[in-house]
Amino acid sequence: MENVTLGVAVLVSILVVILRPSIAFAVYIAALLFYPSYLSVKLGTLDVTAGRMITAVLLARCLVSHELRSSFKWQRLDSWIAISMVVYVGMTLIAIHPLSEAVENRAGFLVNTCFAYFVARFCISSRASLNTAIKWICVALVPLALLGIIESFTGWQPYLATMSYCPWYEEGITISPRSGIMRAIGAFGHPIMFGSAFALFLPIVYALRHERGYQRALAYPVSILLIVGALSSMSSGPWVAVIFTIICLAMEHFKKLLKPALVGFVFCCIFVEIASNRPFYHVVVSYANPLGGSGYHRAKLIDCAVEHFGEWYLKGYGGQDPGWGEFLGMDRTDVTNEFILAGVQYGLLGVVALSCVLTAAVQASVRLHNSSSDLQSRTLAWALGSTLAVTIITFISVSFFGQMIPLFYSFLGIIGSSSSWIRQPDLVAKRPERSSLSEYSRKYSNGVSLGV
Repeated sequence: MENVTLGVAVLVSILVVILRPSIAFAVYIAALLFYPSYLSVKLGTLDVTAGRMITAVLLARCLVSHELRSSFKWQRLDSWIAISMVVYVGMTLIAIHPLSEAVENRAGFLVNTCFAYFVARFCISSRASLNTAIKWICVALVPLALLGIIESFTGWQPYLATMSYCPWYEEGITISPRSGIMRAIGAFGHPIMFGSAFALFLPIVYALRHERGYQRALAYPVSILLIVGALSSMSSGPWVAVIFTIICLAMEHFKKLLKPALVGFVFCCIFVEIASNRPFYHVVVSYANPLGGSGYHRAKLIDCAVEHFGEWYLKGYGGQDPGWGEFLGMDRTDVTNEFILAGVQYGLLGVVALSCVLTAAVQASVRLHNSSSDLQSRTLAWALGSTLAVTIITFISVSFFGQMIPLFYSFLGIIGSSSSWIRQPDLVAKRPERSSLSEYSRKYSNGVSLGV
């Protein structure tokens, strides 16, 4: 499969070089959606995936383009991304030995995260370019959703056989059905990641409903297909993500109720904890797990992180297993919580860095919404914020891996880009007022008092 992987990487790399940036970005996202990250090309001691090669080529194309460089404006979210990368890389270099192993690990990590983020920052320079990218991403998401439906109801999983070529999977992978329905995995290798990909794009696809022409016609049927695609994973994580996404999108029509709802949620958590005499998250996983699965494992994982805080807060576990598997009822520690995973890998600084990036992204989406006057921009800002809110909730029970990492950082890059251009309609709207005032001043400048 190395020749196939290299061939796909070369072909897509050529496309992202010759196509205009917004379409090149969509092609890049499509490559992540359809080609597995567990298939790689061996270069010495490195396992280089097609996604990483395409990311590097596309970023290089952006950096050599004077037009893209000149339109790039550094944003606050960019700073937090850079700071988080320093923490993630620095803590790994301190904790993992030998140093060569740590450097190899972080090189691939930077391509999946930092490079993916700045690819989106350069390629998405306006709302029009974002709409173009979303339109072509929809073209990729539709067959992916149909594949999920086929996998669920027929049991045919064309990508499953390719996992035997994965260099770090020594044993075969089996996907067990739930409720008599097969769990779709697509090219992601895991049902949770497959379903999460649809939930990630659902809000911004639905935001197309306020655009003109055929883009508006795309919004509703494609959104329904994305929901079905997420549900075809038959995993509680994507199901919960879809439920909360629908709630967040519905709240756009009841914005005045948002703050009371959040305050009410906090008081409900406090009441549940007092009334049940146990942590509220134990109660949540007991009743908010629509498909069963290992929900209680996630609550016990939080217990382990709190109990062993003194072991990991300084620099994590140095890339080693925390040793919580026996308490969790498994052979190894499966850290299915993004915040705990950051702590286990990088210590408390890693948790703080992740939280700061997410906070900065939320603040950026709020500023986009509040500074926009037109309906399309406000809807887009709400969609971006909804995706962030749902992702934060998802992170409590899911940790991203594989293609979901560059997909998520590309989404953060979209937020970083949009914060620099979303205010443009407002600025344009104010210019006539300033010009009118200038004309008025010139008209009465010849000794006429304005009563000031």
